[in-house]
Amino acid sequence: MVDLHSHSNRSDGSLSPTELIDLASAKGLSAIALTDHDTVTGLDEAMERGYDTGVNVIPGVELSCDRNGHDVHIVGLFIDHHDSRFIKELNDFVDSRSVRNRKMCDKLTKAGLVTDYDELCARYGESVITRAHFARYMLEKGYIKSVKEAFDRYIGDHCPYYVPREKVTPERGMDLIKKAGGLPILAHPLLYGLGKDALEDLVIELKEAGLVGMEAIYGTYTASDERDMRKLAAKHDLLISGGSDFHGDAKPGLELGTGYGKMYVDDSVLDTLTAYKRKMI
Repeated sequence: MVDLHSHSNRSDGSLSPTELIDLASAKGLSAIALTDHDTVTGLDEAMERGYDTGVNVIPGVELSCDRNGHDVHIVGLFIDHHDSRFIKELNDFVDSRSVRNRKMCDKLTKAGLVTDYDELCARYGESVITRAHFARYMLEKGYIKSVKEAFDRYIGDHCPYYVPREKVTPERGMDLIKKAGGLPILAHPLLYGLGKDALEDLVIELKEAGLVGMEAIYGTYTASDERDMRKLAAKHDLLISGGSDFHGDAKPGLELGTGYGKMYVDDSVLDTLTAYKRKMI
């Protein structure tokens, strides 16, 4: 069993890269992809721990992209995370996120929910600061009673204190991944709230721009969801990938390797992706 979508505390997960790999080992996973949001800073640590524990760590990333004003996430697998051009682009991603985060802090503070950007960064160390960190900060300050409340009332997409950040298109994100030697995969396609036809249009559009695969297996999918996504992938000659999107405490009940209990990503999924990667070399 493998898990090809997971996060550490270098983005918005709660476990360190080492702790994440130790958990993968304890759960008997043969391989795991660390796919933090817009950062690769945890990969060396994760891969070193993987070597020690016998867990195959696939170097990955999840890029937050924008399509017509809506989020579309692209996972990159097998990336060269030491590629200087790729790292520069990721740093630009983080810079744009920092500008957004400062603006959100200002809006929240003016509303009486004092949110200090420097304190926020200090609390979460080397993490790329996301809205999940804002929610935790607000909970610790006593401004809210749950993380869900933060997104429902304050920092969700259509809430008064949300500030969108400048993002790249999925096409640009896929190009960056490919230039770093990676395979671009459409992350959690059912989470975008698109109807059947609109989702297929997205898949066709991205396939024409270089998409290699899609997450037909995902931590929150039902058996019916998985069947539908497998059919869609097959129809458009896309590889299948899959993972839990594990975040630790940030997503209670969502477990590494099994999602909400029934997810299973067989080794053969990784074998097929690995074979495709080798053909690229």
